[in-house]
Amino acid sequence: MRIEPAPSVRGRFRLPGDKSISHRAALFGALAQGPTRIQNYSSAADCASTLECLRALGVSLDRRGDEVSVNGRGPDSWTRPEGVLDAGNSGTTLRLLAGALAGRPFQTVLTGDESLRRRPVERVAAPLRTMGATALTTDGKPPLTIGGGRLRGIECELPVASAQVKTAVLLAGLQAEGTTTVREPAPSRDHTERMLPVFGVPVERHGLAATVHGGASLRGAEITVPGDVSSAAFLVVAALVLPDSEIHLDGVLLSPTRAAFTEVLQAMGGDVEVRLETADPEPVGSIVARSSPLHGTTVDPARVAALIDEVPALAVAASFAEGTFTLTGAKELRVKESDRIAAMAEGLGRLGGRVRELPDGLVIEGGASLQGAPVRSHGDHRVAMALAVAALAAEGPTEIEGAECATVSFPEFYDFLDRGAGRG
Repeated sequence: MRIEPAPSVRGRFRLPGDKSISHRAALFGALAQGPTRIQNYSSAADCASTLECLRALGVSLDRRGDEVSVNGRGPDSWTRPEGVLDAGNSGTTLRLLAGALAGRPFQTVLTGDESLRRRPVERVAAPLRTMGATALTTDGKPPLTIGGGRLRGIECELPVASAQVKTAVLLAGLQAEGTTTVREPAPSRDHTERMLPVFGVPVERHGLAATVHGGASLRGAEITVPGDVSSAAFLVVAALVLPDSEIHLDGVLLSPTRAAFTEVLQAMGGDVEVRLETADPEPVGSIVARSSPLHGTTVDPARVAALIDEVPALAVAASFAEGTFTLTGAKELRVKESDRIAAMAEGLGRLGGRVRELPDGLVIEGGASLQGAPVRSHGDHRVAMALAVAALAAEGPTEIEGAECATVSFPEFYDFLDRGAGRG
């Protein structure tokens, strides 16, 4: 895709539904008894993968635009799929389903596209094995074979904070005998802990630990999914780095475990206004971002888990800032859809940015004048979108190889950019 520079971006937008919440709403509805209606379900290809996997398990559901209806009949109604379950590019689909399937009395093979088959799954397989399930990986990666059975509750200490692994273990724990507790070394996304009570299942929370009791039954619920805050990050950064720009984003998820990037941008001098409108079950509100002179900052490694998906967008902001931007503690980025540390260093470097890779992060010397050039997405949706934002503020056109992979999380992204730039 060819991206031409834009003089500014302006407009008011309502983002498609948050991916993380959409995945969980569909899966919890499929495990529940009774109907679940989900409004503003994500348009992302990843979330469509979750629906297709649930259909393959015998779950009755209907999708009409951004509304999804699930006719839940409980986990006992799930049936063995005729073939493998294909999660596409969605690690969330694969890992969360692994936990749900750990309690089902049949064997299932979970796989995905080439990118997903390179990503580690042993961290989710190991605790499921401890609970009594069969969980066979392929050299620690998908395909992942789950053989469900009689499970026992465990106390699980995660070596790395992970909302996906936490959720998988808690979903298995709901089908286990006894109590299951997951403790993390740092906060991760807490959408599961917030949403399970909406489906009638209490979750005990003590510090960094979450506990569920086996035998609890979910009941159908009404869910309205807020706008995807990770998608918001790219539009916010575009508004900050382009002159005479102002973006309003309405109905956006503002969870502290997801919106930490706004605080980093504020620390860099960004004019980013966050307005909370409701707090239950998730914080939701609006974000307004305006053109700002930015400066570098050092990101606290303890906060990285709360902004891991937004690092590519932050790297673009850092390239247009004055001074040095340093981010460490993000080794997880090496095993995402791509090696995002290497991919962003390569892409911004080709545009003229001054980026140095660290084993677990990036050091970016801002203030360089970026020039349009051929760059690669490496098949990673967040890399593609980040480089597109950088291209808007560069001099001369940029060609992004594999730009279409943005559909994995934000199919409307390029349309939104065109509208903001006055081209659509």
